[in-house]
Amino acid sequence: MVGDILVGLVALIHCYIVYLEMVLWDTPRGRKAFRLTPEFASASKVLAANQGLYNGFLAAGLIWGLYLGAGGFQIKMFFLLCVAIAGLYGAATVSRKILFIQTGPAVLAIIALWLGL
Repeated sequence: MVGDILVGLVALIHCYIVYLEMVLWDTPRGRKAFRLTPEFASASKVLAANQGLYNGFLAAGLIWGLYLGAGGFQIKMFFLLCVAIAGLYGAATVSRKILFIQTGPAVLAIIALWLGL
């Protein structure tokens, strides 16, 4: 139960990231979230939308795993590992903040699922 709640939280975080990257990227809210200048946000909008699409696939995989219930254990673990690895890469190359927003919740969900919580 706890593991699935954490998986759902990670999925919701990624749905929000999709919204930020695909819809709000060049708005004041999106620029503030990613600390962007208006010029950079405008120039990188298409790239951000592509990145948002990938985050959407991560969220979809997690939701699929939740939909399958206990039978979705391996799917949830796979997509959580993808989220955690992407978060580690993002923290190393973009911002340490990603470690806490993306990697931390994914690792907690992995642990909870692994322990059967």
